[in-house]
Amino acid sequence: MHADQVDVGADVVAALVAEQFPRWRGLPVRPLASTGTVNALFRLGTEIVLRFPLRPFADPGLDAELRREQEHALLLAAHLPVEVPEPLGLGAPGAGYPGPWTAYRWIAGETAAADQVGGSDAFARDLADVVVALRGMDTGGRSWPGTGRGGPLSSQDADVRASLAVSGGLTDTVALTELWARCRDTPRDDLTDVWIHADLMPGNLLVRNGRLVAVIDLGAVGVGDPAVDLMPAWNLLDAGARETYRRALGVDDATWERGRGWALGQAVNALPYYVDTNPVMADIARRTLRAVLG
Repeated sequence: MHADQVDVGADVVAALVAEQFPRWRGLPVRPLASTGTVNALFRLGTEIVLRFPLRPFADPGLDAELRREQEHALLLAAHLPVEVPEPLGLGAPGAGYPGPWTAYRWIAGETAAADQVGGSDAFARDLADVVVALRGMDTGGRSWPGTGRGGPLSSQDADVRASLAVSGGLTDTVALTELWARCRDTPRDDLTDVWIHADLMPGNLLVRNGRLVAVIDLGAVGVGDPAVDLMPAWNLLDAGARETYRRALGVDDATWERGRGWALGQAVNALPYYVDTNPVMADIARRTLRAVLG
């Protein structure tokens, strides 16, 4: 998927585990099929999942980022009404893999799919409960740090416009350009930042028996505009469940429009990038763009 991607095999993973975590030596290692774009996943025994960043050279602060992600996991576990990954260890670079990697407790469940839960009011309320819990956490006076999702939509303008410029054969870029300008310029009256997951994509939501049981992939968690966590209204939920989600969160018109903008921006950036390398992500992007225009 990425030009600078580093591929790692199960034999290398097993050797790294044996060297760095002797207590897990001998547990079987098997790769997990995933449509994710950030990590290669491996199941270690029955209780552990290992996450190996696909682009270990992309961020010189990757080790600190992974440590922060594990700290956020511990923080969120104490406040959210669903499970989050329990950190078990942080691995170091070694033979066959040049970057840090992480170990978490395995959580059973299927990733959310629009054809299974997209029309479910119960699922929409489950998801809203998670977002409400996030917003209720004490930020300690922190605000958006100036990078990543959660700031003004104008901070995404250059990337969105660049993606629109190369997507003419993939989607309705004329309508999306007009909508993007409207969302981008929607004012934010309440400047109080809150805790946000910031990456509530279908693949980061685990479901059992049609109900949300876990939120995973906490790499984007931080503090910022609450509109960011409205993205699943368009990337996953159907029209009816979308309204259930909105009502459960008590979202005003301006916040809703900024949320639409965040969903649009994520999708239009993903579509041309993954159209040939990750069909699932490209399909989610197409679905999202149809929804934001609906």
